[in-house]
Amino acid sequence: MNRCLLRPRHLMAALLALSAGLAWLLPPPAAAQDTMQRPIPIAAKRGLLVVTQPPEVLLDGRPDRLSPGTRIRGRNNLLVLSASLVGQEVLVRYVRSPEGQIHDVWILTEAEAQAKP
Repeated sequence: MNRCLLRPRHLMAALLALSAGLAWLLPPPAAAQDTMQRPIPIAAKRGLLVVTQPPEVLLDGRPDRLSPGTRIRGRNNLLVLSASLVGQEVLVRYVRSPEGQIHDVWILTEAEAQAKP
């Protein structure tokens, strides 16, 4: 009497199907990231951002502030914590909240930085 419900070949097929189904979770290859079009709003302004001590920042050399729910997207479009950018100058496009604070930020890739605003 065989109590094993999955035979080795069925188990292998199930693992292959699972790995193929999860492959979409992996980030795209580096070449694909360069050509990725990100949904940056047309109204987003361009600036040089330096995080001094979150939520305090310098935007184009002037003191400014991040809103409580700020979303900073890195070059790969993944979220970045403001504390990881302390002291770095990054070229960004940003949108302000209704209160006037910086709310959405996109760190520009090389291609986006060279493109005309």
